[in-house]
Amino acid sequence: MSSPDDKHDKQVYAGRYWPWVLLRALPAIVVAVVITFSQDHSARLGFAMFGVLALLGSAAVLLGALRALEPGIARWCFVVQGLLGIVLGAIALFSGSAGLPFLVFLVSAFAVLTGFLELYSGLRARGRDDSARDWLFAGALTVVLGVVALVVPPDYNQPFTGPDGVERALTASIILVGILGAYAAILGVFLVIAGLSLKWAPRAVAATAAESGS
Repeated sequence: MSSPDDKHDKQVYAGRYWPWVLLRALPAIVVAVVITFSQDHSARLGFAMFGVLALLGSAAVLLGALRALEPGIARWCFVVQGLLGIVLGAIALFSGSAGLPFLVFLVSAFAVLTGFLELYSGLRARGRDDSARDWLFAGALTVVLGVVALVVPPDYNQPFTGPDGVERALTASIILVGILGAYAAILGVFLVIAGLSLKWAPRAVAATAAESGS
C-alpha cells in the first residue's frame, strides 16, 4: 500500500514534469505539419526537419531531466539522451547538402541510441513511475523509426504516372521524409496526451485520497 508521502511525491513529480513533456511535443507537431503540407520531400528538407525535431525535442528532454526528475539512473539516461539528440540535430542542421546516405545515418543513429535509452528508462521505472509506460512507448516508437530508416534502399527510384497524367517518381528521400513526418505526428500527439495526463494526475490522486478517507 502506498503511503501519503508516496502520493505527495507523485503529485510533486507530475506537477514539475508535465510542462517538459508538452514542450517536447511542440517541435514534433510542427515538423509533422510542415512535412505534411510540403511538396518538397528532398533530403535537404529531411535534414532541416530532422534537425529541428532532434535538437529542440532533445533540449526539452535534457532540461526536463535536470529540472524535474529525481536523481538516479533514469535521470542520467535522459541527460545522455538529450545531449545525443542535441548534437545529432545540430549536425543535421548544418548538413543540408550532405546527401541522403548521411541523413539515413543521422536518423538511424539518433533513433537507435535515444530510443533504447528511453526504453531502458521505462523498463527500470515500470511499476514505480507514472511516466514509465510513456517512456516505453516513445522509446519503442523511436527505435522503430531507426529500423525503418535503415531498411529503405537509398537508391530507390520508382517512376509512376499520377492521376493527372504527369510522370513522377517515388524516391528514397520521399519515403524517408514521409516516415519522419509520420513519426513526428504520432510522437507529438502521444506526448500531448501524456503531458496532459501527468498534469491531471494530482487531481486524480487527491480525489482518490478523499474518497478513501471518507
